[in-house]
Amino acid sequence: MTFSRAIKIAPSILSADFANFGAECRAIEAQGADWVHVDVMDGHFVPNITFGPSTCAAIRPHIKGVMDVHLMIAPVDPYIEAFAAAGADVISAHLEAGPHIHRTLQAIRATGKKAGLAINPGTGIDAVGDLLDMVDLICVMTVNPGFGGQKFIHSQVDKVRRLRAMIGDRPVHIEIDGGVTVETAPLVVAAGADVLVAGSAVFKGGSVANPTAYGANIMAIRNAAKAALPKA
Repeated sequence: MTFSRAIKIAPSILSADFANFGAECRAIEAQGADWVHVDVMDGHFVPNITFGPSTCAAIRPHIKGVMDVHLMIAPVDPYIEAFAAAGADVISAHLEAGPHIHRTLQAIRATGKKAGLAINPGTGIDAVGDLLDMVDLICVMTVNPGFGGQKFIHSQVDKVRRLRAMIGDRPVHIEIDGGVTVETAPLVVAAGADVLVAGSAVFKGGSVANPTAYGANIMAIRNAAKAALPKA
C-alpha cells in the first residue's frame, strides 16, 4: 500500500450478497473499487453480528487490492492476529472499544498491517492527538455503527475538517464510514477525507449478474467527490 491522498472508494460487503461473497468482491473490483471494506460486528460492541476471520480468509483470494477490515468488536486485542493471518491489509479498531487503544494499535502494527483508529459520532477528537503517530488511517463514523443504510450525520463533517488540520503532513488517511452517497461524498472530501466507504450506494441496482450498475454507482460517487477537491 503506497500512501496517496487520491480519492479511494471502498465498497462495504455488508451490502453484498452474502451467499456470493467471492464473486461480489471480484465484481466490485472489476467495476472500479479501490479497496474492499469488511465490517466485522460482534453483537456486543454493536447491535449486530456479521462475520469473523474465517470469512476474511475465504474472500481474500478473490480480492486483488486492499482488504480493509473494520473491527466493531470488544475486546479487540485477542482477535488481531487472526484477522492479520486472514489477509487484512488495514485493521481498524474503535477508540471506544477498550481502555488501552495505544496498546491495540501497537499490536496491529506488530503484525505488519496498517493500523486504523475508528471513532463514533459521539466521540470527540481530543484523544486522537496522542495517537496520530501510531495510526495509518482514522475512520470517522458518520452513522452510529451496527447497521448499513443509515442516514449520514452532518455534524461529523466539521470533525473531519478538524482532524485533517490535526494530521498535517503525516501520511494518515481519513476514511468516512456511513451514509456516503453522491450527495454526502463531496462534503467530507472538501473537509479532508480520502477514503469513502459506501455500502448500499454502491450495491443498489446491481448484482453479480449485472455488475455494471456497481461501476456506474462507484463512478458517480468518485466524480462527485473529485469535484469537491480544491482546484490546483
